[in-house]
Amino acid sequence: MKRMRKIIEINEELCNGCGQCVLSCAEGAIAIIDGKARLVSERYCDGLGACLGECPTGALKVVEREAEDFDEQAAHEYVNALKAKQQAQPMACGCPSTQIRQFSPVSSSISPCEAANRPVSHENTRSCLSHWPVQIRLIPPSAPFLKGAHLLIAADCVPVAYPAFHTHLLKGRTVMVGCPKFDDAQEYVQRFAQIFKTAQIQSVTLAIMEVPCCSAMAGILNKAMEAAGVTVPVKKVVVTARGEAQGL
Repeated sequence: MKRMRKIIEINEELCNGCGQCVLSCAEGAIAIIDGKARLVSERYCDGLGACLGECPTGALKVVEREAEDFDEQAAHEYVNALKAKQQAQPMACGCPSTQIRQFSPVSSSISPCEAANRPVSHENTRSCLSHWPVQIRLIPPSAPFLKGAHLLIAADCVPVAYPAFHTHLLKGRTVMVGCPKFDDAQEYVQRFAQIFKTAQIQSVTLAIMEVPCCSAMAGILNKAMEAAGVTVPVKKVVVTARGEAQGL
């Protein structure tokens, strides 16, 4: 039944798809769809505006209009269904992308002195990747390579933009790659929270692009640590579209 009440309104022209509002909405009323924040259902929005202070562009406001009544029970069931879906572990079968693999480091017989005096060449550069998969949504919190790891959490544009990604960022770290704009931010929070609870992560290097939507990844990690009840040191590296890294 519809009646006049307060409800969230989203200005799509101002929205940059950062996903901060999704994280702050306990009722699951907002989702990032096609790169923009959208109201999932009027029934899930209580109209209290907890998400307003999280929006960096001012795209959200509370208005009073005719809308469906807020259904607390329906919102609760919807959030629980989302959590159940997010916690489902990918099976190590079917698509090769979901198969857990861990690579042994390649030893080198070249002395440090000899290596330092060699001309720089990328022709024979070896990959510093030590495991598979790398996508955040495909890595289960129980993956063996996460135990005691130094994590590199990289926005998926970073390896393309930053030419020294392997040598300056990936070497010695366990990488998890994803996009805070187009992926489910709440799913990321749940997954990282489980990882922080169980994997004894030693440090996190967060590598993001300079674009506004990438900044949401820092908020995701903060909320995940809060949910896990842990504090892990985080170093942030920001990469420009021209491939320059700030914060190394």
